[in-house]
Amino acid sequence: MTDMTENRGGETETSAARRSPLAKRGGGDPGSRGRTTIADGVVEKIAGLAARDVDGVHAMGSGLSRTFGAVRDRVPGGAKSVTRGVKAEVGEVQAALDLEIVVVYGVAIADVARDVRENVITAVERMTGLEVVEVNIAVSDVKLPDEEEEEPERRIQ
Repeated sequence: MTDMTENRGGETETSAARRSPLAKRGGGDPGSRGRTTIADGVVEKIAGLAARDVDGVHAMGSGLSRTFGAVRDRVPGGAKSVTRGVKAEVGEVQAALDLEIVVVYGVAIADVARDVRENVITAVERMTGLEVVEVNIAVSDVKLPDEEEEEPERRIQ
């Protein structure tokens, strides 16, 4: 049952219309009118940047994808791919991520993986509002100290 009142001009209005001026123009909070979708690629970029920010992460992706990426980076107009090594599955309210990383030799891999997971979850949830249900991390390689720093062996001629 609607509460009707009479105003000065003799017109009636509902109590809901009196309480909220937005009720007359479309009903409800403007922020709740419509739907927002976030593409997998958006979440992949956020996660890729967040993972690279962690100390101990040398690179993202497998050796093959890094090789192709290095070639692509040298081509004029080729952009560095921040999504390399990241795969996201995004739903309406949740996201799941798979990351492939290369760690620096000497770091504690479990600690780096934990830090990557925390940084990725924080960044994705803060920027997208999605709940990150899982972040799976595969360590595909270890970056060894540069061999060029070592003294090269001399050849007998």
